[in-house]
Amino acid sequence: MTSIITGDIINSKKSSPKLWLQALKTILNSYGNSPLIWEIYRGDSFQLEIEPKNALKACILIKATIKQFENIDVRLAIGIGDKTYKSDKITESNGSAFVNSGECFESLKKTTLAIKSPFDEFDTTINIMLELAQLIINNWTSTSAILVKTTLENPDLNQNQLAEILERTQGNISQGLKRAGYDEISKLLHYYKTQIQNLC
Repeated sequence: MTSIITGDIINSKKSSPKLWLQALKTILNSYGNSPLIWEIYRGDSFQLEIEPKNALKACILIKATIKQFENIDVRLAIGIGDKTYKSDKITESNGSAFVNSGECFESLKKTTLAIKSPFDEFDTTINIMLELAQLIINNWTSTSAILVKTTLENPDLNQNQLAEILERTQGNISQGLKRAGYDEISKLLHYYKTQIQNLC
């Protein structure tokens, strides 16, 4: 079992790629090398292969990375399944994970993050949870996005240490994480990971 994240930048024309492209590449690079593990194509679309248990966290991290820049957002579809053909380029590989990711991506209309897997019951539950989570995530300010990104990337740091990195007070960090719904998102990530490990 593997998972494929298909994404594209919303309103990419409203923001200089110079701003967000390098930030996106840095995140994708942390999961492996291009073009085997990830690839950016058509300028503002990308695919990433990742272990199913880590897929949702990667999506939240990509969201936070992109939402730190004004006027843009990112659409993300997670497809879980198998990989039956492996190419040197991820965009040329194939299997049900790729099909599920593509179909899920095509069905993104009012939502900007969804999952399609071989497990229908799981999909129904998790997609409702994701829609609710987006009520908060879609309203992150760039300050909230930077805070969430830094916290996700440094899970072992406490609020005082995060405050040092971001040159803010511990009180600011605490309030900011509350506003960004960080505790609730952490619970969602934990639920997702536990369920996927049981299913896969």
